[in-house]
Parts: sequence; structure tokens; C-alpha cells
Amino acid sequence: MKSNINIVYTLLLALAFVSCSSSDSDSTPDSPYTQYGTSFDKMPNKEDAIIYQVNIRAFSQAGTLKGVQERLTQIQELGANVLYLMPVYPVGKVKASGELGSPYAVQDYKAVNPDFGTLQDLQVLVEEAHKKNMAVILDWVANHTAWDNAWITQHPNWYQKNEKGEIIIPPGTNYTDVAQLDFNNTEMKDAMIDAMSYWIYNTNIDGFRCDYADLVPQTFWSDAIAKLRAIKKNQKILMLAEGSKVNHFTSGFDYTFGFNFFSTLEKVFKESKPATTIQDSNATEYANNYNPENKIVRYTSNHDVNLSEGTPLELFGGKKGSVATFVVAAYLKSVPMIYNGQEIGYAQRLNYFARTPIDWTTADTEILAEYKKIIAFRNASKAIKKGTYTGYSSDAVSAFTMISDTEKVLVLSNLTSSTAKYLVSPALKGTWKDAFTGTSVTVDAEVTLEPFQYLVLKN
Repeated sequence: MKSNINIVYTLLLALAFVSCSSSDSDSTPDSPYTQYGTSFDKMPNKEDAIIYQVNIRAFSQAGTLKGVQERLTQIQELGANVLYLMPVYPVGKVKASGELGSPYAVQDYKAVNPDFGTLQDLQVLVEEAHKKNMAVILDWVANHTAWDNAWITQHPNWYQKNEKGEIIIPPGTNYTDVAQLDFNNTEMKDAMIDAMSYWIYNTNIDGFRCDYADLVPQTFWSDAIAKLRAIKKNQKILMLAEGSKVNHFTSGFDYTFGFNFFSTLEKVFKESKPATTIQDSNATEYANNYNPENKIVRYTSNHDVNLSEGTPLELFGGKKGSVATFVVAAYLKSVPMIYNGQEIGYAQRLNYFARTPIDWTTADTEILAEYKKIIAFRNASKAIKKGTYTGYSSDAVSAFTMISDTEKVLVLSNLTSSTAKYLVSPALKGTWKDAFTGTSVTVDAEVTLEPFQYLVLKN
């Protein structure tokens, strides 16, 4: 009898071990999907991210996922470690906008746009990016679908309707190419989370940039993010809200979007607003955010503003001005995002409703070198990534410090086309080192900066 008990006990231990091993794998027990690939062990911490946005239609002459894969080395050499792909899904053809339709009018949440390639092409792209120590996140459009999405006919009750019982476009918009989903419908929400899970399982991606996030209920994001994070138990995922609400952090997002910061940068150039308004904008965007780990993604270009308002060259005073502005956006308590082409000073706007391939042979090598230098220092600087911010700006100069326990960084960027004399606070006087060259720099009572000149100093 005793020996039989020992046998049963041994079997129970073995079963327990098998059970624990299964629960530690990158798969949830009730999922209909099997995890493709292995956990990415070089995921950046959220403060370490340098996000590179890819407009697939414009990124290569082919306008395909393979075209993106072919330039992964250049993205890596820039210093980016998060590859953000604009929507990869088939685009709706009913009521479509523009020549090819909007990438944000999703016809099928669980398919790859055949114009871009195949599911296997995306899997290989993710694998190759991982080999180069870059995470990959997909653009997700939760708020609405295309009019020829199968959900329209199969589940019309998943959509908001007017008093006549007709499915509506997103309220308060002119987005006539998309239909508004109803987030009071539990079945729809479950189907949406299932579709998001599909991509994590089947392509091994590392997170999502979530479009139009402010207009989707917080309760949905909380539920979705919790379930998505449970898929990869041995790996964190990155979640970026294209929204400005502080409660996105409560929902589980790692980042929100710096809409206010960008519009303030524009006003500094268009309306000659003082550079002090930039630090005011920073305070506004971080108001009520009590967790210093939560970061705002800041940018000087993205697919929307590039098309509707202009390239960084157009918006921010040409080559020198665009770089001086990028320094501020990249270093001022932010996680920077770069839109494909801006790093080479590409002067053409990119119409993401059509095919407008970037001509990479026109690269401005001086601008590219500046971007690489700026990003490389950020990647190496604990103060820039995790430090405490203090603003010292004047009318012409965006000036601030980022301070950690081991490093102090001072940034001075003249955002005007005139020579600026910057009066230095007593707290900033003394001997510093140029962050890029290591050369000793003495900061006295006044610093003269040439038009669009910037200085990054450390000690």
C-alpha cells in the first residue's frame, strides 16, 4: 500500500510539472491559436524606445512588406528599436477615399493586404526585425471598419445606428469611408480582442499603436490590454495610444500621443510664439500623470501631418530648423517617433491614400548624420531617458535640463532664424562637455546661438 501511494504521488508531481511548464509558455489555455515564433528577448524598456513609423505604400518602390524588410539595416543603423507598421490589412473598396483607399478603413481584421504581400511575408519581416534587435508593432483601428467589412452584413448589430436604423459614420467626423462600431456590444468587443490576439499569435508581433484611441471606451482598452499582455507571459508588449487622455495609462497603455506638443511646435514657427510655450505644453501633457514611467510619444512628423500640413522641412524652418526642433521633441521628457523619410530630409509629402514611393537616393547625408547622432546620444543617456526635467526657456531658445542620479544634460536649441543671445540661469553656469564630441564647454552668463543652432551638453 505504501509503495502504491508513492507511485501515485510521483505521478501527481509529474502532472503538476507538465501543467506548470504549459502555463509558462507563450500561449493562453483557451486560445484557438498557436504561438508562432519565440519570445523576443531584446524588447526595449518603454523609456528606451525609439519608434520608427513605416508607411508601407511609400517605403519602397514595391510598396510591400518585403520592401520594408530590405531596408531593416538602415532603420537599425538610424538607432530605432521599435518598428511601427501602418495598417497591414485589406482596405475597404466601398465608399473608399483617395486612389487606393485609406489604410484605416479595414476590410478584414485577420488578413494581410495582398498589395503588401502575404502572412508569411509579415512573419519573416518580424523575424528579421527581431534578429536586428527591433520590436515590431502594428497599427490597430478599433473604432470603425470599412463598409465592406464582413461584420457589416454578418453582425449589423455590432455597429451604431441612427434613428432610422442605418449604420452611421463616426460621430462628429467626415469619415464617410468607415462605419462606427458599437462598444456597448459585448460580442463585438470579444471579436475585436480575438482579432488583435490573432496577430500576436500568428506573426509574433510585440504590440500595437492604437488609432483614434480617445474615442474608444477606456473599459474596452483595459480589457483588451490585459488579455493581450497575458498572451506573451515571458515578454512584455508595447502599447501606444494615439490619444491624449491620461486615463490611457490606467488602461495599461505605455504611451500617449503628443498632439498638444506638436501643435505648440507649429505655433512657435507659424505664429512666432515664444519657446517658453513648449515647456508650458509639456506641463499640460503631463498634468495629472503621477507615474514618471509613463511617457508621451513626441514627433515632428507622422503620416497625418506630413500629408495635410507638410514635411518637417516645410513646417520647421528648413533643414537646420527641422533638426533643431527634432532635438527638442526627442529629448524633452519624451519617447521619440520618426516618420519614414524625415531622417533623410525628404522634401516630398507622402500621400498614404496612394502610391508615393520615397526616393531614398535623394538622401541628405548631413541630415541623416545629425539624426543618427541625436538618437545615439539618447540611447546612451540615462538622464534623457529617465531623468527629471526642468525648463529654462527664453523666447527664442528651448532650454531645459534632464537630470538623473549619474548624469546631467543641458539642451539649448535656438528655434528662430536669427542669432539669439541666451541669458544663462546661475544654476546652469560652469564647465560642461559637448555630448557629441566630449569637448569641454564653459557656460558663462550668456550664450550666443546661431540661427537654428543647438547645443547638447552634459556633466
